[in-house]
Amino acid sequence: MKRLSILTLTLFVFLFTQCKNENKDAQEEPSQKIEYAIVIHGGAGNTSPEDFPNEARREYKAKLKEARDKGVEMLKAGDTAIETIEQVINILEDSPLFNSGKGAVFTHEGTNELDASIMDGRNLNAGAVAGVKTIKNPISAAIEVMKNSEHVMLSGEGASLFAKENGLEMVENSYFYTERRWKALQRQLEKDKHGTVGCVVLDKHGNLAAGTSTGGRTNKKYGRIGDSPIIGAGTYANNNTCAVSATGHGEYFIRFTVAHDISALMEYNNMSLEKASNLVINDKLVKAGGDGGIIAVDHNGNISMTFNTRMMFRAYAKSDGEAGIAIFE
Repeated sequence: MKRLSILTLTLFVFLFTQCKNENKDAQEEPSQKIEYAIVIHGGAGNTSPEDFPNEARREYKAKLKEARDKGVEMLKAGDTAIETIEQVINILEDSPLFNSGKGAVFTHEGTNELDASIMDGRNLNAGAVAGVKTIKNPISAAIEVMKNSEHVMLSGEGASLFAKENGLEMVENSYFYTERRWKALQRQLEKDKHGTVGCVVLDKHGNLAAGTSTGGRTNKKYGRIGDSPIIGAGTYANNNTCAVSATGHGEYFIRFTVAHDISALMEYNNMSLEKASNLVINDKLVKAGGDGGIIAVDHNGNISMTFNTRMMFRAYAKSDGEAGIAIFE
């Protein structure tokens, strides 16, 4: 009887070990060590390929390339993930092509209200601003909140005052005006959702970080704030798992804490970045009726650019030379 019990216990341990090994697909290291990696997005939407002229595609891809290449240049030089993200997103914020910074969409009242957030995977420090109207580069303000305040999120006039006191460039709200976004408000094009920008980075020091910046949704009312400035919803980074930046219908990303959910699936379910991203974006969100996508990078340099819409502006590069820029699937 004693011998039978030992055999039974041995068999149980063997089967448990096998199941654990089969499920542990997450943290597989690539054949070649990735020193750094960067992924950026310029928003997701449901514009069809036939409605997107080639000239416009070239314009968007050129700006994505400019931002990505700036990030690669900085990462090669040994700059940190946070420093890289700020410069990369500044390029996208200063472009009228995206719904962030200069090209922010209009609210129902005809103003521009911007949100941004940043998270450092090294120590889980984070900063965010929401509903700001006079800060030229909201991602820089989010970084200031993270570094130079005891808070995580500041909003409205208070955030603008803090940014001004910390030497950031301030502008009149009219700076954000673009004719295309104004016409979108007049037509109340709620389908024109793409444009939020984001960047996730693995730097040479082995640290992860994520940043997101947006102008919100066309025709938004009552000071509506989406997922972009909310840590765990639109932005999340943890050196143990991954860095995530999201874009899409913010209310769903908030309710499902999308960015953190992907990290949690990796940490507690031993899922790979790709499997976790697909489960959240193409299963959970789709079933709930939420559309959008994410970009992400894990601590081994594996990347994910997962979306359930027709298109997502995106670009990436790794230290091994792998790189790409795309809009549609």
